[in-house]
Amino acid sequence: MVYRRPRVIGMAFLGFSAGLPFLLVFSTLSAWLRDEGLSRTLIGYFSWIGITYSIKVFWAPVIDRLPLPLLTALLGKRRSWMLLAQIGIAAGLVGMALTDVHSGLERIALFALLVAFSSATQDITIDAYRIEAVAREVQGAMAATYVFGYRLALLAAGAGAFYLAEYSSWSISYLGMATLMLVGVLTTLLISEPRVGSDVSTQQQEARLESLLGGGDATVLTRLLAWLSDAVVSPFVDFFRRNGRFALTVLLLIGLYKVSDITMGVMANPFYLDLGFSKTEIADVTKIFGFFMTIAGAALGGLLVARYGIMRPLLLGAVMVALTNLLFALLAVASPDLRLLALVISADNLSGGIATSVFIAYLSSLTNTAYTATQYALFSSLMTLPAKLLGGFSGVIVDGYGYPWFFIYAATTGLPAIALVIYLMRYWTVESASREEEGTA
Repeated sequence: MVYRRPRVIGMAFLGFSAGLPFLLVFSTLSAWLRDEGLSRTLIGYFSWIGITYSIKVFWAPVIDRLPLPLLTALLGKRRSWMLLAQIGIAAGLVGMALTDVHSGLERIALFALLVAFSSATQDITIDAYRIEAVAREVQGAMAATYVFGYRLALLAAGAGAFYLAEYSSWSISYLGMATLMLVGVLTTLLISEPRVGSDVSTQQQEARLESLLGGGDATVLTRLLAWLSDAVVSPFVDFFRRNGRFALTVLLLIGLYKVSDITMGVMANPFYLDLGFSKTEIADVTKIFGFFMTIAGAALGGLLVARYGIMRPLLLGAVMVALTNLLFALLAVASPDLRLLALVISADNLSGGIATSVFIAYLSSLTNTAYTATQYALFSSLMTLPAKLLGGFSGVIVDGYGYPWFFIYAATTGLPAIALVIYLMRYWTVESASREEEGTA
């Protein structure tokens, strides 16, 4: 079975390492600062630290190309950067834990920035490792176990950190979270470095781009320009070369696939409260049912990719996400019922889990292993940008038309993604048929 493979199992532990720092520089940090009496305005400024995750594509080329002294020779390219990032996360968390919030707020901010930067760097390296470590048909399973580990880490960094802070202190809580980073460190030391290399066409492409920069002169400037060409320009040229006239269509799908899901999510918690459900009921249903159904959906998505390939499960995920938004519209016009809420949230998280793991597998399939980190960082940044922009108008639609029409609107925002998947499926079918004809001619 695909989930018994060592690298698939190891991905769960790397997912845990990736998910742990995220809340510790976001909502958990906000709770700590508020608990210490800091103003909401100041806490809001701290949220800017999260911009680090959105701009990771800018240093991804360095991770793709630059070896680390000693570490790369000892561990390999991916594991060396992974270990350095994990050490940076742990050091930043320890620094935050040992700093007094009131007298050393600037140091708290700098340590939080170190955690966020190191966490984003770890994301780049783990994504690259996941893509390079296994074949394309196993990417869905790798994504599923990654999601499982990531979700467990969110529980630890959310509820777990709150429990530690309640019964001891925030400093002890953050020291405990820093200790949990040993999960990632030990996993990095135990896994093996994936073996990848550039194909002939990739090497030829890089040589052509270097020649345009006057690569024949071995000066410091031309060598620097050649390095920048290989690390920064080539990944983008490669993507458009491999996808041809469909490159923009693929990028459009990446930008639109998560729109329906994220747009709905912005108004989810206000919707539950407005229906009259208590905070405890919302937490119980969304955390318990949500967690297990997301994990089940992600696992199912991995199996579907292994059995049917990527495109058909990708279409299924897009359709299911759009349809579950219509279930929320039904919930909006029905009498408040905890069982109905559990049913709708279960369906929503199941479909979201399937769509997430399959979409990660799809993005992974688009990368060239010569530029894995750079290309995937670009895709992962692009996939949330349009959704976040549209999500900002969610409150306007709810205030103007009510929840039922909002959820219908959220469902319709998923239609472009469905149409694009169908269009690309037909393209790949035609391409495969023509290649088979060429092979038999």
